[in-house]
Parts: sequence; structure tokens; C-alpha cells
Amino acid sequence: MAEVYLDIKQWGNNLGVRLPAAVARAAHLRADQRVRVSVEDGLIVIHPADGSVLTLEQRLAQYDPERHGGEVMADAPVGAEKW
Repeated sequence: MAEVYLDIKQWGNNLGVRLPAAVARAAHLRADQRVRVSVEDGLIVIHPADGSVLTLEQRLAQYDPERHGGEVMADAPVGAEKW
């Protein structure tokens, strides 16, 4: 099994880790591949995504206002939006 110790670095507002080539090869990952990142029992787990691209309707169906900050569109134009 490929195993390395890495440093977590700041990347904009996020944190990032670069995967060494040997680790990526062992996990069958490649550049620009879509993955799913989750936390399971306190461990970070990276799984290859199924490859399907969601439509706008599918993405909107998954939207949860409470989970995503509760942002909603105003009923009437406000501020600089008024015409």
C-alpha cells in the first residue's frame, strides 16, 4: 500500500492536499477526475464519482435552504435591481 505523510496547505478559503503520483496510481485516480469526498467515522474518504453529470433540475431538486445557508430569492427587486 502506498502511504505518505503530507502537509495540509491553505488554498484560497479552503484547505488542500496534493496526492503524490504513487498514491494516485494505487487508488486508480487521474487528473481532472471527479471524486466524492466524505467523512466516515472521522476519516476522510475519497471515492471516484459515478461520472454522471446532473441537470439543472436535478441540482435544484437537491437544494436544501437550511443546509445551504437559507438563501432565497426576494419576492420583489431590491437595491440596484429596481428598474
